[in-house]
Amino acid sequence: MRRVTVQMNAQDVSPEAAYDRIRDFRRYPDVTETVREVVVHPPGADGSVVSDWTVRFRNGLMRWSERDSFHPERLTLGFTQLRGDFEVFEGTWRCAPTGSGTVVTFDAVFDLGIPTLADMLDPVAESTLRTNIELILGGLLGSVTAAPALPLSRTAAPVSG
Repeated sequence: MRRVTVQMNAQDVSPEAAYDRIRDFRRYPDVTETVREVVVHPPGADGSVVSDWTVRFRNGLMRWSERDSFHPERLTLGFTQLRGDFEVFEGTWRCAPTGSGTVVTFDAVFDLGIPTLADMLDPVAESTLRTNIELILGGLLGSVTAAPALPLSRTAAPVSG
């Protein structure tokens, strides 16, 4: 499996505001052409939701459904793919205060499920995922810049939803 971690600073955006924008998946297609469609289903008894995604990936589209678990008290959310184009796709988003804004950390692991082509496809998928996350955050939070790497103990570890 391959891990992708993206950390971005959003100046003049509080961690709570950043978290609220990130968890509003329905807005993603409005803020970037990368995300073609997100359908969010009603919450379950535990407050988690299932969301269906269609995202531009190089010259095609990737589709998947995921379970999203929200933890507003920690300003984190976790996601786990239920079905779709990845063999495995799970991770977390985390918002934390920094200076006059927020550092947002997206941390995920993925496996495309094609071992014979992994050496060729995984780096492309990682680069595309990283670029897509940066575009989404720019659309949701305005001007964002790369954040200096946080110590490993402060980065969000993928969680199952």
